[in-house]
Amino acid sequence: MDKKIKQEKGVKPVSKDETLKKETKKEEKIVEMDSQTTEVEVESMEEAVDDIDAEVLKKRLKEQEEKNQEYFDRLQRTMAEFDNFRKRTVKEKSNMYDMGVKDTVEKILPIIDNFERALLNTKEGEEINDGFVQGVEMIYKQFKNILDEMGVKEIEAIGKPFDPNFHNAVTHVQDEKYKENEVIEEFQKGYLYQDQVIRYSMVTVAN
Repeated sequence: MDKKIKQEKGVKPVSKDETLKKETKKEEKIVEMDSQTTEVEVESMEEAVDDIDAEVLKKRLKEQEEKNQEYFDRLQRTMAEFDNFRKRTVKEKSNMYDMGVKDTVEKILPIIDNFERALLNTKEGEEINDGFVQGVEMIYKQFKNILDEMGVKEIEAIGKPFDPNFHNAVTHVQDEKYKENEVIEEFQKGYLYQDQVIRYSMVTVAN
């Protein structure tokens, strides 16, 4: 009776195989969904890691740039300090040389003065005297040549206007033949070394 009723309603009995297939399909769909979800999560994680790596890389790059700039600044300061040291050393050596030259010349000048006085007071006489005078003149010229090579020059005086930067007025005379403040006589020659006065000229000035 029941079988007839079910057949009339068109209901077919479900076999175990069909039920198993349906369950299997459901499980496959679930696995597929889980797989897709996992892939999305992995991609998201990879993107996050990439973002983190990029930030870390930028930070490290910035730190390295700052270090490089610091090293460069140190190098520039060191080079500047070395250049200043080199210039200072050269200047000190030059000053020491100049001081040595001035000290040496100051000691030589009295000898030059004596030669000039000797030549001025020597008169021509006997042949031996002539030879003596020639010897004195030769030695005097050698001294003068050495001074020239060292850069030592005589200060111009006679006929020049009196200049307190180079001349030391020993006496003053009234004479209308000369211009006002003209140097008319020189008692002792003055000398310059590289535009620096080693010794002032001792002169007479007309007023």
